[in-house]
Amino acid sequence: MGDIRLLVLDLDGTVVGQSNDILPETLEAIRAVQARGIAVAIATGRMYRSALRFHQAIASPLPLITYQGAYIKDPANNQLHRHLSVSRVLAEALLDFFEDPVVRDRVSVHFYIDDQLYVREITAETETYADRSTVQPIAIGDLRSLLSNEPTKVLAQSQDTELIDELWQILKQRYFPADLYLTKSVATFLEATHPEVNKGAAVRYLAEELLGLQPENVMAIGDNLNDLEMLEYAGLGVAMGDAPAPVQQVAQWVAPNVEAGGAAAAIDRFLLH
Repeated sequence: MGDIRLLVLDLDGTVVGQSNDILPETLEAIRAVQARGIAVAIATGRMYRSALRFHQAIASPLPLITYQGAYIKDPANNQLHRHLSVSRVLAEALLDFFEDPVVRDRVSVHFYIDDQLYVREITAETETYADRSTVQPIAIGDLRSLLSNEPTKVLAQSQDTELIDELWQILKQRYFPADLYLTKSVATFLEATHPEVNKGAAVRYLAEELLGLQPENVMAIGDNLNDLEMLEYAGLGVAMGDAPAPVQQVAQWVAPNVEAGGAAAAIDRFLLH
């Protein structure tokens, strides 16, 4: 499959399953790839502080792509390569939208500022999220009190996945792609970031600007809609078996799902044999 020099991995649903750790066989495959001189990087929707332990687990020498690419930082020297935030005007408009009386009690809204998570109140859903991301949310009451800052990301969370889809469609009609990047990393999360943010743009930056590579030198593996642009960019894009149809359609290969060790299977197939 050409000369792959960079492997980019999504975390949740791709290399991290129920256990909330990188699967042992995937870690083994990553180390085998690194031993062959192929660089491995992480691109995730997670917060930087939440993704850091995975970056350390694979001992990647590259910057860490977090918040869908809105925040790219090198843990080795703390150099911040990129930080694109949601404008105050749009953050306020999103808050108005999610605080509409019809919606307000059905979604938890997350504001991410300075790699901290702020919420209106701690709900059961927020606690579940906090456990998985190993981040302590800060309950602030009124999120408007934060609007002197620009959030890196705004997220609405609900167990009602139909509601999340409905809100996504409404926002996509209300805002152009030039206003906001709207995506979902899981069915229960609707995420909004700066319009120039997506994992494809972040991986292009890593590959072309930092490493002097081309798309054909890049392999990427992902499982959800926020991985779409990254899989389109990469010369070799792999979707996980339970990825939504649009994600599978842009991939060159569909791997088994995360619990079946799909990422290790893909690495083995394309990079180790």
